[in-house]
Amino acid sequence: MKITDLLRPEGIKINAVPSDQMDAIDQLVALQDASGNIADTVEYKKAILAREGEFSTAVGDGIAIPHAKTKAVKRPGLAAMTLAKGVDWKAPDDAPATLAFMIAAPEGQNNVHLEMLAKLSQLLMHEEFANALRSAKTPEEFLATIDRGEAERDAEKAKEAEEAATPKIESDLPEILAITACPTGIAHTYMAAEALEKKAAEMGIKLKAETQGSAGAKNVLTTEEIAHAKGIIIAADKNVERERFAGKPVYSTNVSAGIQEPEKLINIILNGEAPVQEGSVSTASSTASGEKDSVGHVLYKHLMNGVSHMLPFVIGGGILTAIAFLVDIQAAGTATYGSTIPAAALFKIIGGEAFGLMLPILAAYIAESIADRPGLAPGFVGGLFAKTGYDLAYLANINAATPPTTISGGFIAALFAGFAAGYLMLGIERMCDSLPASLEGIKPILLYPLLGILAIGIVMLVLNPLFGAINTGLSDFLNGMGTGNIVLLGAVVGGMMSIDMGGPFNKAAYVFGTAALVTPGGTTGQIIMASVMAGGMVPPLVIALSTTFFKNRWTKANRDAGLVNYIMGLSFISEGAIPYAAADPGHVLPSCIIGSAIAGGLSALFGCTLPAPHGGIWVIAVIGNPLMYAASVLIGSVVGALIISLWKQALPASESGLA
Repeated sequence: MKITDLLRPEGIKINAVPSDQMDAIDQLVALQDASGNIADTVEYKKAILAREGEFSTAVGDGIAIPHAKTKAVKRPGLAAMTLAKGVDWKAPDDAPATLAFMIAAPEGQNNVHLEMLAKLSQLLMHEEFANALRSAKTPEEFLATIDRGEAERDAEKAKEAEEAATPKIESDLPEILAITACPTGIAHTYMAAEALEKKAAEMGIKLKAETQGSAGAKNVLTTEEIAHAKGIIIAADKNVERERFAGKPVYSTNVSAGIQEPEKLINIILNGEAPVQEGSVSTASSTASGEKDSVGHVLYKHLMNGVSHMLPFVIGGGILTAIAFLVDIQAAGTATYGSTIPAAALFKIIGGEAFGLMLPILAAYIAESIADRPGLAPGFVGGLFAKTGYDLAYLANINAATPPTTISGGFIAALFAGFAAGYLMLGIERMCDSLPASLEGIKPILLYPLLGILAIGIVMLVLNPLFGAINTGLSDFLNGMGTGNIVLLGAVVGGMMSIDMGGPFNKAAYVFGTAALVTPGGTTGQIIMASVMAGGMVPPLVIALSTTFFKNRWTKANRDAGLVNYIMGLSFISEGAIPYAAADPGHVLPSCIIGSAIAGGLSALFGCTLPAPHGGIWVIAVIGNPLMYAASVLIGSVVGALIISLWKQALPASESGLA
């Protein structure tokens, strides 16, 4: 297979002049459709925009590679455009995109096409190749340029493979090693590897890069190469196993830095500035940017690692529990509500067990983020102690005639347990560094879990009474909240859901809602959770309503994409509004925040309750006061849509596409 097997003449547009990035994406999607690569253009574009919402697919030097791997693709393919006037693609070097490739990768098929896409990504890192594509006058010339570049690249790789097969002496081994990886593993992975290898060659340095893409790891680093190397660069936006680099300098950064700053990364290794990887411990001093991060941001990243792993248990368990009450509706008001019939009991048992794991999972993955794999077991045990509330008084009265009681420390205790377990584990690992080398093999399987679990167990036994008192105080506070206070709180958490739509403020509000849901406090926790979800449903609905009823404020591409936001809003997926907020934050964010705050406040005012932490309108059957809840969301969405629509100026007909 060749690269041009994935790119057809009808999928190429020379000297396109889109009005903006969104218009360029629309044109590229249309080219993919014309090439017969897309089964569902709406879903494919949705996946493209979701990828852009993570971070820009512009890689600098005037190149953008939007891409998506989705079931909406019926066969792998490419679309390409040269952009005569350039388009702002939010590139890291601020250069407008003048060359764009859009990748369509299907799910569940073999990965032969991924090798071609990797090869294209590598070719684009060569300026002369990219410029030749920009200069092409016809699609046929464009394709011929790719074929020529691919042939030259294949010849170079064949020569390198022949050299690699030759037995090496020590001087032939690479001086620096690298691993590149991005979440999708389609384009940035290979471009970062190519940039690092190219820059190293210019500097007269031998560098080998392992790529961890969708097709698996390629160019895998050998034990001999690792032992010889001066250090390792990890340019990745996903977790990379580091245990094999124990004792070697390792510098961690994001995959974009591998593309944009290869010389800087190489010099960090050469100058001895990279921290040493100790055993299986993650390098705490290396951050996503490769530079020392603030304490607050480091703690936030650890917290979010715990929250992201906790959410599937919270959502799945919470919704299953809510279904149990729905099935058992005839027993409402009784002490056994939710389990009086076998069908209800089934959902309640499964949902309850899953939901009950939220605190141990939260603590476990906070600890894992701090101390890598050795922190997992102590973190889980610490979270379990936070849930059960075991303390020293329990031990002292364990043989008493009356069974000793425990008070759960709840969410706050689990947070503490996660951080405590992680940093205790780091301390234990440092202590074990002084042990004889002969014991190295038993550290991760015996010493670390034994000492870590024991340490966090003792800490939680001592401190659980304090956390139990805090949790009890929080319960009393929630039970004692008057109507005015709960409405204000509902408006605040609702508005927070729109501040950054999936970012720190959004996550903080959601975590507060789920924590309130499991804190004993009557129905108050469910009222707060209902306000949180109402606020999160509003932003996409604001966009959907505005693009539907105020068409002249938006481009055709905006209007087409806006229809999807009805589904996303009703499903409690706030991220549907992100592309619009990114393009016009000054109008979109204030409008959505106001609408979300109104929805959250009204939901609390009407006493709406939500026992499930997710689901949107699809769990309306288990929402307390469902009609007023729907009204709250609708009112907030309408107000937000009116604000943004009356605030934004109408576009000229040439931009809106309206006659």
